[in-house]
Amino acid sequence: MGSAEIINLPKKGVYNYMNYLGYIIYRERLRRNWSQSGLCKGICTVSYLSKIETGKADPSEEVLRLLLERLELKSDQRIEKEAAELAMQGWELLFDGRFNQLRHLLHEKDIERYRAVPAWLDLTLLSSEKPLDTALEACMDTRQLALQRILQGREIEAVQLMPNAYTYLTLGMADYKAGNYSSAVDALQTAYDLASREGAVRIMLEAKLFLGNAYCNRQDLPNMERQYRVAQRLAEDLQDQRALGAIGYNTASAWIETGRYEDAYTWFSRQEQPSLMSLHKLAICCEKTGRREMALSTLKRAEGMDTDEMDRSLAMQLLSLVRYRVEHPDYLSREDYGTLLLESFTRLRRELPSGFAIFHLPWVLEWYKATRQYKKACELLEEFPEKTL
Repeated sequence: MGSAEIINLPKKGVYNYMNYLGYIIYRERLRRNWSQSGLCKGICTVSYLSKIETGKADPSEEVLRLLLERLELKSDQRIEKEAAELAMQGWELLFDGRFNQLRHLLHEKDIERYRAVPAWLDLTLLSSEKPLDTALEACMDTRQLALQRILQGREIEAVQLMPNAYTYLTLGMADYKAGNYSSAVDALQTAYDLASREGAVRIMLEAKLFLGNAYCNRQDLPNMERQYRVAQRLAEDLQDQRALGAIGYNTASAWIETGRYEDAYTWFSRQEQPSLMSLHKLAICCEKTGRREMALSTLKRAEGMDTDEMDRSLAMQLLSLVRYRVEHPDYLSREDYGTLLLESFTRLRRELPSGFAIFHLPWVLEWYKATRQYKKACELLEEFPEKTL
């Protein structure tokens, strides 16, 4: 076991660090099911330990060293430096938008090895998909707390704490996923502008992609195409095939929504390794352009695939809807179709970003019109005011 030497910190941050160590001592003691008297025996009084654990005492380095050693929590110069350098790299990658490199940097790293040094908070936040225990917030600096707020889904507060390209990007993405496209556009444009000043090309690309997506869901094709043109240039320079594929997929999907079925068919039919949802869109293009046999063969191919875009059972429902329409030209007179359609639409609204529901909205309105449910159609249109039909 290494020595538990307390690192000399700059005065700014000392309080947070001591508060953090008190919390860690408290949590580790509880994990081991130790009493306060058992832990502090021969080191300090119970009342003093209680103050350390609650962040109300400014303990000596010697007392902290002995408590950490007894709990087998390592904190020495080498570990401190190693963790600090790793955290510094992590923050730089995060703010540059190099998220894949960040995941690679922290992949299989034993973050718990750094539990008794300040950078543990940084590394845990940077590698986590969930927020940390709220009790740790008293130990966080502004940057850490901003990332905690993002993990909590409180992006507006993150922007208020730390207004930079990354926080504005997360706010814009959250607004986009919630269907708040006007506010999403504002936040994403701010993210792009800030990123361009800092040379954060990856954030510039992500901002333009989501700007294009937002305009796509509003069926504002001129603005969608303008945003995607910039995104495409950035993606080509970065050789980002994922982004290029997303631009093509979303553009072709927008063509379906605006009745440009042949244009959409041309794009989707040329994909060499289509995803399940690409095949779903291709089947719709075939349905709309009278290619019945190709629609059925495309659906059969898609039904044998896996997907990470959504729950597979929901994907199968969406494929079943297309198959039902292709196999039953009188689908609008069949209650089974309406039941499947409305169930699928409800799941889309509940489980996925609003763009998925917006794409399927015309079929729901078609059903309501065919079954003379005009009030429901009007109510639905009020819920999607930016949808152009």
